Amino acid sequence: MKKLIDEVNKISHKVFGEEKDLIGRVYEYFLKEFAVNATKEEGEYYTPHDIVQLIASMIEPFDGTIYDPCCGSGGMFIQSAELVKAKQGDISRINVYGQEKEAATYRLAKMNLALRGISHNLGAESDSTFTNDLHKGLYFDYIMANPPFNLKGWYNDNLKNDSRWSDYDTPPESNANYAWILHILSHMNQQKGVAGFLLANGALGDTDALNIRRKLIENDKVEAIIVLPRELFITTDISVTLWILNQNKKGGMWHGRKLRNREGEILFMDLRQWTENSVKGEQKKKVILKEDQIKRASEIYFKWQAEGTDGDNYAEPELYRSVRLDEADGIEANNFSLVPSRYIEFVDRDTNIDYDKVLTETASVVSDLLKQQRENDETLRNALKQLGYEC
Repeated sequence: MKKLIDEVNKISHKVFGEEKDLIGRVYEYFLKEFAVNATKEEGEYYTPHDIVQLIASMIEPFDGTIYDPCCGSGGMFIQSAELVKAKQGDISRINVYGQEKEAATYRLAKMNLALRGISHNLGAESDSTFTNDLHKGLYFDYIMANPPFNLKGWYNDNLKNDSRWSDYDTPPESNANYAWILHILSHMNQQKGVAGFLLANGALGDTDALNIRRKLIENDKVEAIIVLPRELFITTDISVTLWILNQNKKGGMWHGRKLRNREGEILFMDLRQWTENSVKGEQKKKVILKEDQIKRASEIYFKWQAEGTDGDNYAEPELYRSVRLDEADGIEANNFSLVPSRYIEFVDRDTNIDYDKVLTETASVVSDLLKQQRENDETLRNALKQLGYEC
């Protein structure tokens, strides 16, 4: 087995880029080529390194316990461990917990983690997170996840009165997005837990889950909503959203930073225009978030959290805005929608056009062109007359 892994590690990074999780990347290849559990509406999508780096840079899972309720091949854990090492951290201070439904993927994840010396608990078996929560009753400091998007067939009647959503409504049977949210919330450390996870954009304004979303917002669990560019995943081209939940928005010291009270506020970011970094050598169009972009997004988030920031005036058109629940055009006024474009100012450049000036300039150009055409016609007629032709 060691010889096999050594051979995998010899694969050139010129082919795979700078990603460290080559086993996960190979797993992604098989998902793409053979559509294992993957469809356009519900499927497993290996999380690219840049997205994991964005999540990790924001929630900073550099000590304590980390949980992934749909851990796949363990890529979230492995890439987070690499980031800890990059910051001269100690991976022995991190304990990871996870669960995976697919037996083959579960075995792959255990091998992947063991070979890297990462302390882990993935449960005694592979099983559904919803119907058999292998870590029931445990609470974690950090949760990172990329659940299957818009998963159907997750529900059975035994889940109707499940404790994970006893304080909320039962999530819609047709789609597991809010079941994932409530499951994640149920496992967050109740004093300081923070979670970063991906969901399809439809969850931002899903009318079927409006009551759940409203209560999540009113209970002040949602800290930030960040819409990501399209084409980040190799197996799907959809744009997805990074959600950040936080159990403590009251402020205080956190990872060496002094945070302000952010109760009643949510930070919205729209990164859909960050598509200039294309990846070469792929069979389909793919973009990547570069280090400077990840740093920029994290700085926006950290500055918003920081003591001294005025949340009521924290905004940049077409990029981000801090919004209060109760302000005139705030979240309550927008029927608890979390769609960033409802709040972030987008510049209508057409309103800055001086139409009278444009029409005048256009008319002048057209007049000059017509004059030039008449002169050309006259020149042509004179030339033809000299050759003996009558026009």
